[in-house]
Amino acid sequence: MIPTQTQNSFLTEDFLLQSEYARILYHDYAKDLPIIDYHNHLPPAEIAQNRKFENMSKIWLAGDHYKWRAMRTLGVDEKYITGPGSDSEKFQHWAQSVPYTMRNPLYHWTHMELKRYFGVEQLMNGSNATEIYLQTSEQLQDDDFRARALLEKMNVEVVCSTDDPVDTLVHHESYLRVGGKVQLYPAFRPDKSFAIESPEAYTSYLKKLGEVAGFEIDSFDKLIEALQIRIDFFHSRGCRLSDHGLENLYYSDDTRLSADNILHKVLRGNPATEEEINHFKFKVLKKLCKMYHAKGWVQQFHLGALRNTNTRMLRILGPDTGFDSIGDFDQARAIGSFLNELDSTDQLAQTILYNLNPRDNEVLATMIGNFNDGSIKGKIQFGSGWWFMDQKDGMEKQINSLSNMGLISCFIGMLTDSRSFLSFPRHEYFRRILCNLFGQDVQNGELPWDEKWLGQLISDICYRNAKNYFNFSPSNYKL
Repeated sequence: MIPTQTQNSFLTEDFLLQSEYARILYHDYAKDLPIIDYHNHLPPAEIAQNRKFENMSKIWLAGDHYKWRAMRTLGVDEKYITGPGSDSEKFQHWAQSVPYTMRNPLYHWTHMELKRYFGVEQLMNGSNATEIYLQTSEQLQDDDFRARALLEKMNVEVVCSTDDPVDTLVHHESYLRVGGKVQLYPAFRPDKSFAIESPEAYTSYLKKLGEVAGFEIDSFDKLIEALQIRIDFFHSRGCRLSDHGLENLYYSDDTRLSADNILHKVLRGNPATEEEINHFKFKVLKKLCKMYHAKGWVQQFHLGALRNTNTRMLRILGPDTGFDSIGDFDQARAIGSFLNELDSTDQLAQTILYNLNPRDNEVLATMIGNFNDGSIKGKIQFGSGWWFMDQKDGMEKQINSLSNMGLISCFIGMLTDSRSFLSFPRHEYFRRILCNLFGQDVQNGELPWDEKWLGQLISDICYRNAKNYFNFSPSNYKL
């Protein structure tokens, strides 16, 4: 006989916690810890200005390419995704899509976010869409649902945005002057500074970089000087980490090639060869990473995304609209060679490596051990499941690979990597999954039930390891 499942048996207080051990670890040691979200794409302007969102679609659907991909798969017209459809129409189409997302993390995230922020416990569908839209949109007009309050509601302690070297960081400065409870720091994302594969776009970018640096960039040395100036500026505004979104790390020992000659070639409008592109990117990244080390920064490398595969939709909608996927790039040799190049002169900064292809979990889990040198606990990190991998199966695989081939006890935990102010229940999701894995091991007799020690490990992974790993402090600002 099939048992009757009620709505109330889904998303309970013990959601994903399949043993009493897991429930104790989550509720007593993980649940109430602050959140250090050291990588996301939240707009600093909206935090500084304490944005009030006009309705639920503005805060929940705008910019969310996870939802967009699902809606397109279900045959929803682009008019109701990124097009001219009204906000209420877009919400209606998303609500109608939700029941069809079962077993995709969107189903869990959607209902966790509705419940945690708005107290909505209904399972969303097309029939109750209008009711939920009106209720949540009305709540958003209250000051308790402005941008900063939403972060505070989730007990967020630190937020790190993702910022280009040409960014003035004016919104970070204005937020600092306001003195918000949540600490907001920039993170340096210099990908465009070595994107020479598109000569016209690269030349245009160098002009902007030169303007903020105060001189024309017409040589490799000038490029590096400009980047150093911007790193110094970011550092003065509290920045203590960088980030890079790459297909793979680069390495080139071809002495026949010159980064300066390659730069001049591209500035003349001539495309570089594949070997030249690889060499130039390697040379710029190597210089950047040595600057990070000198500043005591953490460097992050998000590896493995195959971006903008649909050129027709890229022309229509632009990048970051839901047409990227997992790539199958070779990773191990280049990562090892690149990190070794920096380590050979003892200029390898604290490093977090994220992979998008789960086939590379064991590669990264073993690679980090090659460069942990005893100087810092967990100096080289295998980052949490990222993008397509930040779901239950992806996080479990990352946690298990790191546990089996490294030390999960040194792990710095989860981040949202999100553009949404409603995404912070993903930390809860991670914490529940983590506690359940430990609890299952205890139940299986594979770990002893030493509650205090296991509770400490869980607390470390969820909060304290990150707290100790990053040098975040409001005193780092110098205005």
